[in-house]
Amino acid sequence: MKKTPTLIALLCALALTSVGIAAKAVQPPPGFTALFNGTDLTGWRGGDTFDHRKYLAMTDEQRADQVAKWTADMHSHTRVEGDELVSDGHGKYATTTKDYGDFELLVEYKTVPLADSGIYLRGVPQVQIWDHTNPKEFKNGAEKGSGGLWNNSPGAPGKDPLVLADKPFGEWNQFRILMVGSRVSVWLNEKLVVDHAILENYYDRKMPIPVKGPIELQTHGAEIRWRNIFLREIGTEEANKILGSKSKEGFTSVFNGTDFTGWEGPVENYVVENGAIRCKPEKGGTIFTKDEYSDFVARVEFKVPAGGNNGLAIRYPGHGDTAYEGMCELQVLDDNYEKARGEKIDPRQAHGSAYGMVAAARGFHRPVGEWNFEEVTVKGSTIKVELNGFVILNTDLANVHEFMANSKHPGKDRTSGHFGFAGHNDPVAFRDVEIKKL
Repeated sequence: MKKTPTLIALLCALALTSVGIAAKAVQPPPGFTALFNGTDLTGWRGGDTFDHRKYLAMTDEQRADQVAKWTADMHSHTRVEGDELVSDGHGKYATTTKDYGDFELLVEYKTVPLADSGIYLRGVPQVQIWDHTNPKEFKNGAEKGSGGLWNNSPGAPGKDPLVLADKPFGEWNQFRILMVGSRVSVWLNEKLVVDHAILENYYDRKMPIPVKGPIELQTHGAEIRWRNIFLREIGTEEANKILGSKSKEGFTSVFNGTDFTGWEGPVENYVVENGAIRCKPEKGGTIFTKDEYSDFVARVEFKVPAGGNNGLAIRYPGHGDTAYEGMCELQVLDDNYEKARGEKIDPRQAHGSAYGMVAAARGFHRPVGEWNFEEVTVKGSTIKVELNGFVILNTDLANVHEFMANSKHPGKDRTSGHFGFAGHNDPVAFRDVEIKKL
């Protein structure tokens, strides 16, 4: 049939209308990006319950081969219907081709009775989705509802949702997931079900989860539909504010942002500028609070130059080398120190380590020039260090009997002392210093 100009115009109008409808269906909120475009699987690959660190360690050829197999399987069980991403409940998982660090994720889902699914965050299982009316799963906590970090250890914060928030089958549920470091908060249908809990590393519980990884939509035994999948990446300043805003009760500022009121030691070797304490180049020494602390939690933001070196003085007696005379010096060190300085260091010298005694996990620093957020908890002989939302050290110094270079630490059993900064000639800066006595 010959198409008249009027018919051609009508067809074009209909096509444009269809495009407009599809675009509207996946219109992300301001600041968000649509992970699913409502049309096809662009931006998605196949994935599995697989340690993302091992995935990244593969050669390019190995990785491409693995992804091809996963993706082919995923396509045989996942389809697009209108603006919905539909899984039949089998096969590999729809997985973003891009890796994400800190983010806010919005997603809607609708599933069926006996369903068991979830959302992997940075490739780590999982924010749980299941049938909370299924008595066969009550032994696993199904009656408590969806949204919990189900793969956390029994009794760990976040494993079970705080409230039952699931909607009846046939209705769409809405997740809002906020992730900073390994800290996760989850809202299900606008109800808070996980509050700033640590997502444990399912693949190696002794290590923090990866800094970056994909979003995976788990498929597990029954149909699940997804739509309106939007993500907003969170920058350093916002991430630090989120971390610093939690559990504020009981914290007191010990640095006024203007001068050294309340501080002692060689303050002449430091300067206050732009609301931060900074060690002067080629200067150092330990400055410390006038007050002493026994058990406490300290929060501080810090920024290091390339190769920068400093430390947090813990239970410092007010004299001598804090690494030995105090309970310990918690290293503040550029995570790329070896590359920047061309020097090899002992693992017990890396950032967050109890200097010379216990090594911290590495790789959780922000880039040089950005502010990092650190929280230190000291209880009795134990110390926990959380950097940018990742627990990088959790140790009991009472159990330490081997020391770097066989240099003993006579102060490690101290029960109280000052808090401070142990400068080592580099312009490392600190701000927003707060302490809560326990």
